[in-house]
Amino acid sequence: MVIGAVVVLAWVVAAIAAPLLAPYGPLTQKVTDRLKPPTVAHLFGTDQLGRDLLSRVIFGARISIPVGLVVVLVALLVGGSIGAVAGYGPGWLDTTLMRLTEIVMAFPVIVLAMTIAAALGPGLDHAVAALVAVSWPRYARVMRGLVLSIKENEYVLASRAMGGTSAHVLTRAVLPNCQAPAVVMATLDLGGAILTFSGLSFLGLGSPPPAPEWGAMVAAGTQSFDQWWVSAFPGAAILTLVMAFNFVGDGVRDALDPRLRRRL
Repeated sequence: MVIGAVVVLAWVVAAIAAPLLAPYGPLTQKVTDRLKPPTVAHLFGTDQLGRDLLSRVIFGARISIPVGLVVVLVALLVGGSIGAVAGYGPGWLDTTLMRLTEIVMAFPVIVLAMTIAAALGPGLDHAVAALVAVSWPRYARVMRGLVLSIKENEYVLASRAMGGTSAHVLTRAVLPNCQAPAVVMATLDLGGAILTFSGLSFLGLGSPPPAPEWGAMVAAGTQSFDQWWVSAFPGAAILTLVMAFNFVGDGVRDALDPRLRRRL
């Protein structure tokens, strides 16, 4: 977890301080430097338009990290709310909401995200909307299961007996005890959201050019296989960030799970 946290923190700092750390502008072109291999002047080399890849990779963190956070946060809020209402509400509402959830989950995530993004058109906001649309069902299922397991506990029954409304009991007695699993799941999903967004950008359904987005940079590298650095360094950025978020998620899970914490 420590290594993952350090890597995530390093990328966050790089994203915040990108104008200070990047040696060139992310859109600065120099025709005479097209497809230059890594050198002292360009540590990551240059792309087909003579843009410095190190600068573009650093500025790319300003797109990928916020997108991952926004997708996971919105999906958690939407899916968690639907799952909580389904688990605590009457049976007919539970059945309706869960059938809707299962319909969405019946499709492969990347295929459904591609379909929605293609229907909406290329764009950062459209890609985020597509990712949220395919991500919320998992949170709904998990939150519903948590609410079902908690709502019959004695402290919840006592809150009902004291005259608490359904909304009051759900928000004050049930949901606070569902926070830990939801936080763990959201942390683990951050890497997956960034990876899926990069996949959409790779297919031309994410940030439109000339935005320095990692997936689009990897796609540009496929046009010139001999110049390995064009796609290798953006791909390495995706790999390190996704792996780091997975390590952090595992550490958060171990820290919040009482059984694992006692074992450690």
